[in-house]
Amino acid sequence: MVGECRQGLLGSRGRTRRKRRPGNGRGVAAGLSSRREFRTQYIRRRSQLLRENAKAGHPPALRRQYLRLRGQLLGQRYGPLSEPGSARAYSNSIVRSSRTTLDRMEDFEDDPRALGARGHRRSVSRGSYQLQAQMNRAVYEDRPPGSVVPTSAAEASRAMAGDTSLSENYAFAGMYHVFDQHVDEAVPRVRFANDDRHRLACCSLDGSISLCQLVPAPPTVLRVLRGHTRGVSDFAWSLSNDILVSTSLDATMRIWASEDGRCIREIPDPDGAELLCCTFQPVNNNLTVVGNAKHNVHVMNISTGKKVKGGSSKLTGRVLALSFDAPGRLLWAGDDRGSVFSFLFDMATGKLTKAKRLVVHEGSPVTSISARSWVSREARDPSLLINACLNKLLLYRVVDNEGTLQLKRSFPIEQSSHPVRSIFCPLMSFRQGACVVTGSEDMCVHFFDVERAAKAAVNKLQGHSAPVLDVSFNCDESLLASSDASGMVIVWRREQK
Repeated sequence: MVGECRQGLLGSRGRTRRKRRPGNGRGVAAGLSSRREFRTQYIRRRSQLLRENAKAGHPPALRRQYLRLRGQLLGQRYGPLSEPGSARAYSNSIVRSSRTTLDRMEDFEDDPRALGARGHRRSVSRGSYQLQAQMNRAVYEDRPPGSVVPTSAAEASRAMAGDTSLSENYAFAGMYHVFDQHVDEAVPRVRFANDDRHRLACCSLDGSISLCQLVPAPPTVLRVLRGHTRGVSDFAWSLSNDILVSTSLDATMRIWASEDGRCIREIPDPDGAELLCCTFQPVNNNLTVVGNAKHNVHVMNISTGKKVKGGSSKLTGRVLALSFDAPGRLLWAGDDRGSVFSFLFDMATGKLTKAKRLVVHEGSPVTSISARSWVSREARDPSLLINACLNKLLLYRVVDNEGTLQLKRSFPIEQSSHPVRSIFCPLMSFRQGACVVTGSEDMCVHFFDVERAAKAAVNKLQGHSAPVLDVSFNCDESLLASSDASGMVIVWRREQK
């Protein structure tokens, strides 16, 4: 859509030149301004019509044909795009004027080439995974593996990003700070608070959780949460960051107040087993899902401290990893025997219904699962990032509403025995490509571009002296935290452009 707006504006440059007279620069500027306003109104009206057509149930193939014909007519009417330099000169103002329309366009499913871009917080709550998968297959059919899905906003997006590459974008100036309060015991999990740049928490197998503040300098440990009698295996921030939930090898989960560090409630595991992972339900933070060493997943109500009726299911092995999709309707769980199960989550009752099972690799522990509805602004592709002790980081595509997975590609790392984790970068970049970050047993932090067909490695951070177990970006990606098996937590500072 942004491309059409820009095409109309730049394609009419010749007619503007014919009207230009000496001393008439002000009139030309006014003419360009009125043209931009006209384009904005045109795009808004076109968006409205397309939404109405979508509601009327017109088949997607018919709409795609209409979009192609309309594009051809616009090309005949206004001519081809001008030089890239000229396009960049106008892209910022055009994208700003069209932002509201681009946001609204995401409300209906259509050909990916007609979809606009939106901020990274948007979740795909209205669309169906099945429809998205059909669109993905149609778009990727004639493209090499890892190629970017083009959108009408692609060129403007890259222009707004300053034409920098992913490698330049994820260059780091070095260590910002090193936390060593947990040295000699592994730190399996490190997480920045939600939508926060400077609050960080990490849990340790020494049985404690540290809450850290990075600003003002120097960074400090605000408080240490103590109470678990054995190692803390996992923890999660609530959406508002006012509480944390933690799981431990002592067979309990605890609810903590982040403001003062007090333990609000201790909840024993329903099976009396070691608790190995946890995650909040993203829409209803009153519900937390935990996985234990007796192969069970349980949905727990943290207000009552009780298990939700119908909210339990059994896996083939010890449950090591959990992840919801953004709307909270699908849950994936991975175990130590190499299987990933998908569950349908009933938003009203908290009931779990087992849907699909994928054997990633028999006998290889699945140590990390991360879900993402959008890979990048130019690739609407629901995906799962999985670590499974295969010396590879695996990227799967979610192909239907039941969480069925299809392997998209893999990236080489060193992981054969440690519980290494990985993440999608939180911001969907305006740049071409999309980045993921993972720990590794080679004591490095690795960055990969999931859209690059060859030589996907973007960056590698060296500084740890033990296998890197977890990584976490803050909300604006200015800082990255990584933890290792020796208890060291390093905060890395990204280079400022």
